[in-house]
Amino acid sequence: MVRGNSLVHCGLVLLSLWLCIQSVPINVDRSKEKPPVQELQPPQSAETGLHYDRYLREVIEFLEKDPHFKEKLKNANMDDIKQGKLAKELNFVQHNFRTKLDELKREEMNRLRMLIKVKHDIQGGSGRTIDHQSLLKQFEHLSHQNPNTFEVEDLDQLIQSATKDLENFDKDRHDEFKNYELTKEHERRERLKTMSEETRQQEEKHYEQLRKKHANHTKVNHPGSETQLKEVWHESDGMDPDNFDPKTFFKMHDTNGDSFFDESELEALFTKELEKVYNPENEEDDMVEMEEERLRMREHVMNEVDTNKDRLVSMIEFMAATQKEEFLEKDEWETLDQNPLYTEEEMKEYEQHLVNEQNDIHQKSVELQKQREELERKQEELSAQKIGLQQAVEEMERIKDPGTVAAGGAAGVAAGVAPVVPGNSRPLPPDVPVPGHS
Repeated sequence: MVRGNSLVHCGLVLLSLWLCIQSVPINVDRSKEKPPVQELQPPQSAETGLHYDRYLREVIEFLEKDPHFKEKLKNANMDDIKQGKLAKELNFVQHNFRTKLDELKREEMNRLRMLIKVKHDIQGGSGRTIDHQSLLKQFEHLSHQNPNTFEVEDLDQLIQSATKDLENFDKDRHDEFKNYELTKEHERRERLKTMSEETRQQEEKHYEQLRKKHANHTKVNHPGSETQLKEVWHESDGMDPDNFDPKTFFKMHDTNGDSFFDESELEALFTKELEKVYNPENEEDDMVEMEEERLRMREHVMNEVDTNKDRLVSMIEFMAATQKEEFLEKDEWETLDQNPLYTEEEMKEYEQHLVNEQNDIHQKSVELQKQREELERKQEELSAQKIGLQQAVEEMERIKDPGTVAAGGAAGVAAGVAPVVPGNSRPLPPDVPVPGHS
């Protein structure tokens, strides 16, 4: 299960892409400049959760160290970034950074090739059908035209892939969570089947008690509402709720001072609301569900406040949101226990899917066992044939080798056995000379 914090800083990553890529070409004579030698350090930014996360962050951070790209940060435009219009600014990056980018690309290509080979071997060995299209998609963030060098096409393709994948990442996490819940309920039901009637009734009663206990919590304020933010202002910040000031609140919780709420800073505002529902020490509270709740809260606020959809909340966007009617929302936030995640029909489909998978595995196992038995039978036949062939070869060598025959004749004479004259089956007396011999 992917935890909620795996993508909390993806807005920063997009911002970095934004800052790094959007620029207007300027005439700079690099031949007369001596680029300062900078020690290249590994990336320090937060993880995005993408399978090519390290490659993405390393490329971004090395580009940010280039003075030309850094100069273009202030005038970046998110729409232009997504369209990859100014990726050609890579042509102005200093040589030592370009060399490092080439190295990063080669490392990423090798990593993916090795990973796909392993996946290919595992899937093929298990008898599962190999989804080649799915495997190839893992290379979509790389340009294959120049496998050994990092070119403009690589930067453009990396931006396009990261933008698309980050936009779909939350949906994928929701799907994973739903599958987690279905699996958890399925396993619970399977355990019940193994119990006696009395034990099963006790278990069901205990389950209902835990469920009701979890649902019995104080009111959860609507995330991003005035009531919710005032509670943070008062209880976490120690400020007078009657003197709530949105601008001051924003500055206090913009922990990195970049004038934006990234996803991490935004989700931190919901901690007190989540603590009303979830406690890691309680048997009835599932921390995986808490992270899903956090994700839902963040998405809700982003949908209402992030007007330019760059996965960041600027001071201007935040102040504008405090003037909307939604900011005065007084209704309680509906938690996961109040919103069924799946229907009984979906549970039946999921269980049937598991049955089908189990049947497929069993069928594959039977087929593999038959193949093994057939191979063993053929191996036995080959071994028998090999033994027979070896015996035949030895017999042929014994008959055809004249040295063996001569050695046999000499041994006979030495033993006092009379030689046999060809055409005469009777042996000659010892004192009779053999024809052809003196």
